[in-house]
Amino acid sequence: MTVRVALVDDQPLIRTALQMVITEADDLEIVGQAGTGEEAVRLAEAERPDVVVMDIRMPGMDGIEATRRITERGDGTQVIVLTTFDDDEYVYGALRAGASGFLVKDMALDDILAAVRVVAAGDGLIAPTVTRRLIREFAQRPQAAATASGRGLEIMTDREREVLTHVGRGLSNAEIAAELHISVATAKTYVTRLLAKLDARDRVQLVITAYETGLVGHSR
Repeated sequence: MTVRVALVDDQPLIRTALQMVITEADDLEIVGQAGTGEEAVRLAEAERPDVVVMDIRMPGMDGIEATRRITERGDGTQVIVLTTFDDDEYVYGALRAGASGFLVKDMALDDILAAVRVVAAGDGLIAPTVTRRLIREFAQRPQAAATASGRGLEIMTDREREVLTHVGRGLSNAEIAAELHISVATAKTYVTRLLAKLDARDRVQLVITAYETGLVGHSR
C-alpha cells in the first residue's frame, strides 16, 4: 500500500529535498505541499494524507496549531513534526497537539523516510537526540510526575517491563520485536496493554514512565 504524504514547511528548499527522496520511494507519494499552517490544514482536509511532515515555525498559524487542528478531526492523518535542537518548547507543544513523530532536521533523509513509514503503520517515533531532552523537561513537570506516580513495576509482567524498557529507549515496535524475537503485531499489543495499564495518553508518556520507574536510567 502506498503511503500518501503531505509536506509542510515555509522553506521551499526543505520541501524540495524531501520531495526528491520521497518521489524515489516506491511505497511513498506526495499528495501536496504547503508553506503555512493555514495551508496545511486546508491541504489535510482536502487530500486526507496518511502522514503530514510538519514544520513548527511558520508565518501565521504555526505547526503546533496546525497539528492540533489536523489530528483533532480524527480521520487517521498522522503528523510528524520536524524540529531543531533549539526548538524543544515547540516539540512539547506538539506532543500535546497530537503529533505522532518528532524528528530533527539534521537527520539523514533516509531516516526521515523510515519515520514516515513507521508513523503511517500506526507507531510513534521520537528521534533519539530529542528523547533525553523531552525526558528531562517532562520529568520536572508535575503532570509528568503524576503520570508515573503510583504505578510501580509490580503491576507489570516481566515481558511488559522488557517492552517498556525498550519503549523508553526510543525503539519502534518493529525494533522492539527484533530485540525480543517476537512479531511486530505482538510488540504492538504489548504497547497497547501498557498504555491501558499505566493510563498513559501516548507513547511519550510511556517513555516518561520508563524513566520515572528506573527502567531506563537518565545517564543513558
